[in-house]
Formats: sequence, structure tokens, C-alpha cells
Amino acid sequence: MSTGPDITRWPPPDGVTAAHGPALLEWAACAPPEKSRLCLVRGARGRGKSQLLAWFLAGSASHPSTTVHATLLAEGLFADAVAWELGRQLGYGPLAPERLLERLAVDQRPLFVLVVDLHRSGRGPADRPAADPAALVRDLLAPLLELPQTRAVVEVGDTAFLDGLTGAGIVTTIDVGDEPFKDAGATAAATAEDDSLLPRTPEGRVQWDKASGTAREHALDRALTAPEPEPAIVGLVSDPGFLVHGSTVSLAACLADERIPAPRGLRQTWKLAAPHLSNAQYETAERAAVLHAAALESSPLLARYLSPLLADHAWAAVWARQDTAVSALAAVPGKPGTILAADPLGSLFELDAGTGTYRVSVPRTAAGVPRLDGMAAFGEHGALLLSDTGALHSVGEEPGGVLGRIAAHHGRAGLAHADLRPSALGHSPCGKVVVLGDEQGSVHVWSLEAGEAAPLSRVLHSAPVTAVTCLVLSGDGQTLVMSTAMDGTVRLWKTSADPMPRPVEQRPALATAMTVQQTSVGPLLAVAWNDASLHLWHLPSGRVRALPLLLPCSSLACTPAPAVADQPALSDSRLCLTIGGSEGSYALSLDAERLWSQSPPAA
Repeated sequence: MSTGPDITRWPPPDGVTAAHGPALLEWAACAPPEKSRLCLVRGARGRGKSQLLAWFLAGSASHPSTTVHATLLAEGLFADAVAWELGRQLGYGPLAPERLLERLAVDQRPLFVLVVDLHRSGRGPADRPAADPAALVRDLLAPLLELPQTRAVVEVGDTAFLDGLTGAGIVTTIDVGDEPFKDAGATAAATAEDDSLLPRTPEGRVQWDKASGTAREHALDRALTAPEPEPAIVGLVSDPGFLVHGSTVSLAACLADERIPAPRGLRQTWKLAAPHLSNAQYETAERAAVLHAAALESSPLLARYLSPLLADHAWAAVWARQDTAVSALAAVPGKPGTILAADPLGSLFELDAGTGTYRVSVPRTAAGVPRLDGMAAFGEHGALLLSDTGALHSVGEEPGGVLGRIAAHHGRAGLAHADLRPSALGHSPCGKVVVLGDEQGSVHVWSLEAGEAAPLSRVLHSAPVTAVTCLVLSGDGQTLVMSTAMDGTVRLWKTSADPMPRPVEQRPALATAMTVQQTSVGPLLAVAWNDASLHLWHLPSGRVRALPLLLPCSSLACTPAPAVADQPALSDSRLCLTIGGSEGSYALSLDAERLWSQSPPAA
């Protein structure tokens, strides 16, 4: 019996799909990948190329050899924007082309990509490489097809710009129609509204929130083709309303051209924000929050303009600093708004969670300790540090203290069995419980008040634990443990009972940090993932809100929002979440009550 794709699993072929569908299926199922990794669907505009690809996509998941893993609509995109979208669809998060290719080079899973309208790609000033479809081929598609696991079906109207695809082997071409391969469509910029039709305030300022989607998408494209483009371009890139509502891709392509004048710091801000703003699922408030967070350090004037738009939003960044790398963070129990932070050299700082101000904490310096991968803080009674070698170190307590005993216990276990070396460290917000994860997937819970000789331990994961935290429940005093590992799972365990049989979440990504904090609406669990997403869990209901991560995150710390002098007391549902990693740190103000009452964007 044939094991190839069954054409009956596709919609009934008709017209162009009847004529060319079997040939496309035969290539996908039968062509040896080592000889032909590229199939071009070529033809003039209106001849049915897109219809053929839509038909193929409709049934592609019915067989492994035809399953499409990512679909890219290339019209109006350049290499960076295509890489952001491809990374999102593959579960890596939005990545620059070179970073995406690095990830794919070590990922041996088969990759089948469908690219629509490659010949209509390109954005920005016409004399810059980003405006030429050949640049997308050279910078992304060609190196992508040099990877042995990659195959692609690509729609084109003309193939003159495909000369660089030497690594794709034999190129299979399906010609749709017999007209000249010429794109007769109008340019995207020409379809935008005339400037005189844009809605304006009585003072003449464009109301971009009321403009049509087409006008917002192509306003900058039109400005680039104007007889005197510079005044119009400068007006757009200096308009915060357009930055929130305009085309992320068009702005990114223009700001990459150093000849175009731009407000100070905007290029740096846009470089940080654009990969996330390119997510079409974000609505206006979320876009404003992302742009505000990216602008805090490099474009403070823009951040101040955007701040009032976030007054009723569930989250907003309060500070950002990229001048200091952070290797570990821990909220200090009993000192709301205070974070203990470690830099890559092992120096410890007390960090004001509300302002981002560092103060050197000399009594608890970690001089001589290797790079820290985790930390648990306990007010004035010391801290427990986890080095990247799996060794635990206690600082700031008297000899023979409980933290030293915990470090010694796990040190002996790690020497006896390498899989028992600690790989993650956390503590409860009240400072009464320490929790560790190890290389074999076990989690160990210590009560600092019980004086126990050994921890309560359970195997929760099938891979090394990457992050762990815990919470002492206010009702019954029991401990709730939360952990994540290299198997992509997040697990919950109430220590008075057996662990839950199944994870509460499993993703094709790696969770790099987690923290928990109590609020008036129930505990909030924050989990950072390596696909540039931050998941905020409402533990009582299991609801999740996904936020973008602007910087790589290796550590999280959450505290109740610190009090501000001469200002009304903040709601007890408000938290301050500090995010730290190799490229710096920033903090978010979270309103836990609004996080789940506001309709979140689709995951």
C-alpha cells in the first residue's frame, strides 16, 4: 500500500489546482531533498499561483512529507521582517536573520516553508538593498536552503533575482499560465489614501488611530516617493501617534537608512521594539506599552509622551538599563521593592525595584564565587548563591547557619552523583522556604524554620531543572512549588500531596526563569521563555497572559509595588517585576487585577 500523500485529503482540485496540483504534490512527496529543496511556482499576476498554494496548504498537514511548518507572506517585507515572522512561527520568537540561521543550523528537524509573493518583497528607500527582493534571497532564503533539512515552495512572478540560490540543488519550476512573467499590479504605496483624506484634529494633526489600515500601513511608503520626501518622512518618524499605529516594517526599513533624519534615540528604540511590534496580533494599547518600554532608556521624551496612554493598561515598564548585565536576581523578604542582584563578576547589589537604582552591598559580596546562575535572599540573614558549576555558597550568616548546612548537603550529594548537582534555586516570598532543582529533574524543598536534616524531594521532570520557586499558602501554611525544566514543562506541586500527574504547561521552548508573588486577587506566577515571551499565570484559575520580553531573560524577581513618597497608596494588586539578563535589566509595573480582566492578545 502506498505511503505517499493521498490527494483525496486535499480539497477537490479545480482549474489551476487540477492542472498543477498533482505536480506540486509529486515534488513535495517524491523529490529527494538532497537534490531538490526548492519548487518555484511561477506565473503572471492573476493566473492562479496563490490559489494553487492555498490549495496545497489546505491539505499539507495530512502527510509528513507535505506538512508546511511556516507560511510567509513576503509582500512588503525585507529580510529582518521575514526572519521575525519565521522565528515566531517556528517557536524561536522574533530573531534577526543571522540569529535565526544559527538556531536553525543546530535544529535538525525537517523544515518546510511556503513563501508567497517573493517577487513583491522589499521595503524602504528604493536605492537601498532592503527594497530589492534579491536582498531577501541573498540574506535569508539562500542560506536557509543551504541547510540540508530545509525545503521551500516559493511563489514568484519573475525569477531574474533568484540567481543566488546555488545551494538549493535542482530547482523544480511549475509554470502557471503562459503570459509573460510580469507583475502588472499597482505598487503598495499607490493604494494608500491621499494625505488630504486623512482624519485630522482641528489643529491639523493626523489622527492615526482613526485612519484606515491602508493609510497607516503605506503612509511612509508614499512619503518616500514624494517629490520632496524628507519633510514628510521626518514628520512621520517624529510623530508618536504614527510610531504607535504605523507600519512597523516600513519604519524599520527606513530607520535602517542612516541618511534619513530621526529623533535622537529612535533608531535604538525601534531596533528593540520592532521585532515585537511586527506581531500583527498586538492591539493599540499593547503596541504603546511595548514601544514605551523600549523607549525608556534611549528615547525618554517618547516614553513620557506614551506614558499617559498606559494609565489604564495592565502593565507598563517603569525603568530600563542596559549598562549592567545581570546574572541573578532575588526579591528580599521583608523589604518590599528591594531586589538583590548579581553581575557576571559575582558582585552583589541591592536594587530599588521602583527606580532601577543600584547600591553596593559590601557585607554580602560574592567575591571569589564563580558566575552566579541563581540566588535566594533572606533579608538581613544572608543569601544562598548558586554558581554555574552547580556549587552552593552561603553568605551573610554566622558559621554553622542553616544556609551553610543546605549548601553542604547538596555539595555532598553532587560529589557523589553528578546528576544531583543543583541547577536552579529559589525561595518563597516570605523567606521561610528554600527550593532547589537538580540535573536529574528532582526538586528539593527546605524549611528554614524546621531545622530538618534533609529536604523533602520529588522527581518532577525528565530533564535538568532550569528554574524553580515556591509560595507558602496563606490559608493552610502549605508550600506550593513551581518548577520548569529543559523538557519544556511547567509543573506545580503542593508538598502536602503527590505532585500533579501532568504539567500545567508544555511548550517547544525553554523556560529560563520564574518567580511568584501573592496579590489580592491570588498568586501570580511569572515564567520567562527563550522565545522572547513572558507568561503571567493567575494560579487560582489557570489563566495566562503573554507579554513580550524585550531583552534576553535569565532571572526574574517580583515584589509588591514599593510605596512612593507623597503619593496615594497603591492597590495591593500591583506588583513590580524585575527582568534581568546578559543584555541588561528592566522592570514592569503589573496590575494583577487588570491583567486577566482586560482581554489579552491571542497567543
